[in-house]
Amino acid sequence: MSIGFGLGLRSKHYGEFLAAPQRVDWLEILSENYMVGGGKPLAMLDALRSRYPMVMHGVSLSIGSVAGPDPAYLKRLAALVQRVQPLWVSDHLCWTGVHGRQLHDLLPLPYTEEALRTVVRNVGQVQDALGRRILLENVSSYIEYRDSAMSEWEFLRAVCDEADCLLLLDLNNIHVSAVNHGFDALEFLRAVPAERVRQIHLAGHTDHGDHLVDTHDHPVADPVWALYRQAVQRFGDVATMIERDDRIPELSELVAELDIARRIAAEALRRSA
Repeated sequence: MSIGFGLGLRSKHYGEFLAAPQRVDWLEILSENYMVGGGKPLAMLDALRSRYPMVMHGVSLSIGSVAGPDPAYLKRLAALVQRVQPLWVSDHLCWTGVHGRQLHDLLPLPYTEEALRTVVRNVGQVQDALGRRILLENVSSYIEYRDSAMSEWEFLRAVCDEADCLLLLDLNNIHVSAVNHGFDALEFLRAVPAERVRQIHLAGHTDHGDHLVDTHDHPVADPVWALYRQAVQRFGDVATMIERDDRIPELSELVAELDIARRIAAEALRRSA
């Protein structure tokens, strides 16, 4: 189920999206930005969702937390789903806090059987509450756990199979983690269950010489474009978007970058036909 090429909705671009149709097939909203009682964010959301299909992407579900999803957060998320009626809902395969304290970061999990059981249980709770399958996104990482008993891609596949959820595949995160930990990004791609991939994220990062950091404040880098070409050949026509969360440029610049994704995807699909 591909719906083409999208962008993350940022407040800087509200006016342009309202003023005229853009060369964008759909918009991704950050769920937490619209879990409010009213005001401009919801007014803009209601105006724009009548013009563009939308998907919801969260950063606070903490699907890997032992305590499980916060009931109050999950209730607000379900209410927003009812309001937006998104094509799909996603969050990250990570944990974001402990003992009720939100750390506001996407922290990687140990790839253990215990962590797998926790994630599968939590995904079940969320999918029951929302009445739909969710997408989980692979995160970038900067540490490895001594207790990990499997690779990230093996863990990802096990989560999808046992929880019956879908994937948001972030190619920049794969590249960042591959460089930081010294694994082959293509091995990751080859191991991902193709039938589970519903969406692809493309983004930029910062190169610190001996490691990369997923910062979303640069254009998509050449190695990530190359990985995207390989991903399209492997997964086919998958909904794709570009993320930009800092140093956000003019909308025209992001649309031009999105056109690069369109061209690469079209070429890759022709070659694999």
